[in-house]
Amino acid sequence: MFRRRRPYGAFMVWTMIFFLLFGLFLLVDRSLRPTIFNIAQVQATQMATEAINRAVLQKVLDRNLQYQDFVQVHKDSQGHIVLMQANTVKINQFNADVTLAAQAALQELSRQRFGVPLGQVTGTQLLASYGPRIPVTIVPVGSVRVDVNDQFEQAGINQTRHRIYLDFSTEVRIVIPPGSATTLVATEVPLVESIIVGQVPGTFVNISGGLFGGESGAR
Repeated sequence: MFRRRRPYGAFMVWTMIFFLLFGLFLLVDRSLRPTIFNIAQVQATQMATEAINRAVLQKVLDRNLQYQDFVQVHKDSQGHIVLMQANTVKINQFNADVTLAAQAALQELSRQRFGVPLGQVTGTQLLASYGPRIPVTIVPVGSVRVDVNDQFEQAGINQTRHRIYLDFSTEVRIVIPPGSATTLVATEVPLVESIIVGQVPGTFVNISGGLFGGESGAR
């Protein structure tokens, strides 16, 4: 007569295999998760930067903004520049509008998801697009800060380029269940510029340092 195998032995074998595979999964997950988060942060930062740039560009095109809208240039009877003055009212109005537009663009990103192919973890271009995609969600955190800055740089003989640009900074949260991480998004967006012929007057009312910066709370 043959003895019937007890199911207890098979149960123990399958239990050991299960815990072995589960431990292996946790080990791989712990080793790969930082790399996955780094890749997701790079893509999320790029997406947020592009969203902000599109929002600013749309506002500039809608208003057909020119350099003269932000800076008033005063000349004497001989045509020499004696005073350059920032149009604070115009700057503040545009700053408030573009801050809200940037915030809305980031909120729109929170409705979208993108996937990070597991093959990107290998670091090789051959396998970068292969493997299951890990879902990633972008969530805006806090507020968008916008500072208006300017810069003078030599553009030729007796010529100076005056450039006005916006400095954006905000934080977004990268959500990859069951964890998340926060990353800083900072970008510089050119606004308007002009070539000044002649000497730049020392009486220019400078707008550097974010004197006309603003904030908009997240909704």
